Amino acid sequence: MLQLHFVKGGLTFLGIKRINVLSAAFQSTQRVEYKPIKKVLVANRGEIATRVFRACTELGIRTVAVYSEQDTGQIHRQKADEAYLIGKGLPPVQAYLHIPDIIKVAKENNVDAVHPGYGFLSERSDFAQACTDAGVRFIGPTPEVVQKMGDKVEARAIAISAGVPVVPGTDSPITCLTEAKEFSDKYGFPIIFKAAFGGGGRGMRVVRSYEELEENYTRAYSEALSAFGNGSLFVEKFIEKPRHIEVQILGDKFGNVVHLYERDCSIQRRHQKVVEIAPAALLDPQLRDRLTHDSVKLAKQVGYENAGTVEFLVDKHGKHYFIEVNSRLQVEHTVTEEITDVDLVHAQIHISEGKSLPELGLKQENIRINGCAIQCRVTTEDPARGFQPDTGRIETNIPFLQNVLNNNQFLQGTVDTQFIDENPDLFNLRPVQNRAQKLLHYLGHVMVNGPTTPIPVKVKPSSVDPVVPPIPMGESPSGFRDILLREGPEKFAKAIRQHQGLMLMDTTFRDAHQSLLATRVRTHDLKKIAPFVSQNFNNLFSLENWGGATFDVAMRFLYECPWRRLQELRQLIPNIPFQMLLRGANAVGYTNYPDNAVFKFCEVAKENGMDIFRVFDSLNYLPNMILGMEAAGQAGGVVEAAISYTGDVADPTRTKYTLDYYVNLAEALVKAGTHILCIKDMAGLLKPKASDMLIRALRDRFPDVPIHVHTHDTAGAGVASMLACAHAGADIVDVAVDSMSGMTSQPSMGALVACTKGTDQDTGIQLEKVFDYSEYWEVARGLYSAFDCTATMKSGNSDVYENEIPGGQYTNLHFQAHSMGLGNKFKEVKKAYAEANKILGDVIKVTPSSKIVGDLAQFMVHNGLAQEQVETMADELSFPLSVVEYLQGYVGIPYGGFPEPLRSKVLKDLPRIEGRPGATLPPMDFVKLESKLKSKYDDLTPEDIMSAAMYPKVFEEYKDFSTQFGPVECLNTRLFLEGPKIAEEFEVELERGKTLHIKALALGDLNKAGQREVFFELNGQLRSVLVKDTQAMKEMHFHPKALKDVKGQIGAPMPGKVIDIKVKEGDKIEKGQPLCVLSAMKMETLVNSPVSGTVKKIYVKPDMHLEGEDLLLEIE
Repeated sequence: MLQLHFVKGGLTFLGIKRINVLSAAFQSTQRVEYKPIKKVLVANRGEIATRVFRACTELGIRTVAVYSEQDTGQIHRQKADEAYLIGKGLPPVQAYLHIPDIIKVAKENNVDAVHPGYGFLSERSDFAQACTDAGVRFIGPTPEVVQKMGDKVEARAIAISAGVPVVPGTDSPITCLTEAKEFSDKYGFPIIFKAAFGGGGRGMRVVRSYEELEENYTRAYSEALSAFGNGSLFVEKFIEKPRHIEVQILGDKFGNVVHLYERDCSIQRRHQKVVEIAPAALLDPQLRDRLTHDSVKLAKQVGYENAGTVEFLVDKHGKHYFIEVNSRLQVEHTVTEEITDVDLVHAQIHISEGKSLPELGLKQENIRINGCAIQCRVTTEDPARGFQPDTGRIETNIPFLQNVLNNNQFLQGTVDTQFIDENPDLFNLRPVQNRAQKLLHYLGHVMVNGPTTPIPVKVKPSSVDPVVPPIPMGESPSGFRDILLREGPEKFAKAIRQHQGLMLMDTTFRDAHQSLLATRVRTHDLKKIAPFVSQNFNNLFSLENWGGATFDVAMRFLYECPWRRLQELRQLIPNIPFQMLLRGANAVGYTNYPDNAVFKFCEVAKENGMDIFRVFDSLNYLPNMILGMEAAGQAGGVVEAAISYTGDVADPTRTKYTLDYYVNLAEALVKAGTHILCIKDMAGLLKPKASDMLIRALRDRFPDVPIHVHTHDTAGAGVASMLACAHAGADIVDVAVDSMSGMTSQPSMGALVACTKGTDQDTGIQLEKVFDYSEYWEVARGLYSAFDCTATMKSGNSDVYENEIPGGQYTNLHFQAHSMGLGNKFKEVKKAYAEANKILGDVIKVTPSSKIVGDLAQFMVHNGLAQEQVETMADELSFPLSVVEYLQGYVGIPYGGFPEPLRSKVLKDLPRIEGRPGATLPPMDFVKLESKLKSKYDDLTPEDIMSAAMYPKVFEEYKDFSTQFGPVECLNTRLFLEGPKIAEEFEVELERGKTLHIKALALGDLNKAGQREVFFELNGQLRSVLVKDTQAMKEMHFHPKALKDVKGQIGAPMPGKVIDIKVKEGDKIEKGQPLCVLSAMKMETLVNSPVSGTVKKIYVKPDMHLEGEDLLLEIE
């Protein structure tokens, strides 16, 4: 319970300052023997049991707890002096309703008195009588009074005889639905069903029409029977929008009755109190007098003793109606204690001992309101999901309560029982981050189930963390980005062309780890070294750190936001231009996007710190490239148009991709407005002689345009080729730091720096700083051992000149071959790749065209097909979808056209795309996309919208993962991949100045639900998480879950028990039609169909216990 207390000062009574003065005015003819209580049994559990134990301990009374088999670990059992099992073999609720076991425990253990708490047996007269018959005092009213007041119909009759106004209703419990119809005919709707033998909102149903009558009668009866063991109901006229005011009373064995003023319980949900306030705000003093006077009068009418509550409805005209007496202690009794300084449990015990109210200092004239108090019910219900009950690790209603307490109507004190229903803004819940608990859940999940990201080889990450070299204090030195920001893209390009010496682009932050480490390097490790790079490599042309495969892999496998990576690196490296890879009309995806999506993407990228856009197309298809160039240029970025290189311009026998082809294509790109011209040698095919020929021809043709060369070092000739390019007139070449270079990555930065030192191409970079930089990455690379290409590939290979496999793809194909047990057949895969390239017409090979060739190669190896067989049998074979779509024209038009007759054989009558694939796509509706996303996710950024536009499914999975596991990017890489070791202590920085100290303590055994409990110490506090053991669950039978994206699969909205199934297989149903009834926490919920259709299959039976989202039925 969340309780607020405001005190002005005043008298202090029972439990704080005892006044043992017998009033001279008190007179009684009743002879009552005082019998002190030495041992109390509480026939209840949880909070109220603990509350009574505390009062008993304060009074020096020994305590006894009872517990069900399911409650062996509950705190009330531990807080008592003695504890005994009851209801063996029974469900938990039935155990606490088992009177014989409770009486047996009381008699066998010399219990003097039983306190019933609230709920369970607290208003059962047969239980009070059983205690009396056993010679055990019942701390509450006499059995006769419990019977009279517990039966709401009889209590109503007593109120009428006492002259207390009541709501029109039945005089006795109704016995059938017909009587309910007769009552509604007489008084009209709305009416309300109420359980005759209990409260707490259970067994209550408001009915507003004849159509609702039967269903609500059935549900109310069933709830009452389940909660109180008796399904009797009575019917009343329902008062619209009343205030619900209750008066606390105390009576003794001498006929004295006092009231302790009122509580306002108007804020309710489904007739259950949510917020209680004492005293009631803005209550007319005369109305207060009438309420308290009628309460005392009614109590005296029946000879009420001990604590109780008289409840009233107050209509909008200030007229009050008696509704019931709760002959027990209420949940909200504490707010009355706060404003009166009366300990109600102390008073209950003393009254049962035989003391009078005056003896306890409780005379009406001395009881005063002293301040105010508010109690909020913290329940295991999730307001964001319609207050569905929760179990296990729970969501509570605290965010909802915070909205209630800040609501203007609540603050003005003008609430009524419709307050929650009429204020939907109460459900605009501020999302709770709960980042620490989510991270513990993630760590526990990894400890139990292993890495969440796919691992190519079973190698553990290094236990050694990389050490960042010393970094000078102060701001970063100026770099070429300062020129770009100051003078713009055109003058920046001019400054690059005029620069003396060879310039370098560092690919370590992107293409190097894409080629060597499967693109798995995390922002965590990039950020650590970023300040060092900013301070020591400020004269780099650029840092390639974004775009290409890194965009989707960040979300798909690393569970990071790619935009946040860009933002954070930009903040740490303000002086070096950032460069990204843009796949022309495909942006950073593998498909065609509407033109406006590509333009929007470039605009958002530029706003987040991107500077240079390397624009390419996998087929060198000019229309696709020009679209990307225009998008980058319009966003204000530097446009670097990249020609993808294949073949060998130095080989006169290779007649397709000649020197003229590249010069002519460069001419078109320069005319289209590129700032920088790039040669993108994605497979590392540029040999030194070809490098000299190509770059010299381009330099002669375009003397004023900066030339940038990119290559891979697969064959080992990368440094020699880049030096040849530099000598021929290239301005910039791509390198990777030494420990991340070579093989399928870029040539070595250190080698280029050393080889050009003291020459006209001197890079101006200090070789010693390269060594320090390399040392960091050498150790960091060990963290990614499971992804390192050297796990299966021990060197580069000059056969790349024959098969022309791009660097990153070479690594991936090698991994795939080994993971499928085909490591000895990798040579066949490479041979098939070369043949597949010829079959498709000798295409430019870079993502996604390289994947198409690779798919065809694997298809050939898997089916044992040679080039001639594929070409001959093309009209019979079932080709990979990527190959078919390529031949349809979905990627673009290859240089020289599509291969015939292969294309016609494969496509037959399939449609073909002529021209640029994305030209005919309708514009993307970003407003609609944003609206759709906001209906599902909170705190969306413009960057999130863009991620969803590029990769809808990947983004959704990333967001769902983040919602479940929190900001895993805060974890170091070893923890992210394999979790902590038992007894390991570590720190996690959530944000600047907020650090978690965590220690992994233990891993529990497998439970019946297929879960393991993982224990941690978080900031000195014990925490645990339950984690499903996915391997163990494969061997256990579990109920299937409803799939969220399958509309006809209806899942359980909450954990609970199936009470009733209202349809059968084959039934035709309408949207909104009742399907079944679930019961949880003694509340019943009707599950309605969200769609119209036919019931295909029912997966549940009555009395079956379900977890949330368990599949109920399928509708088609």
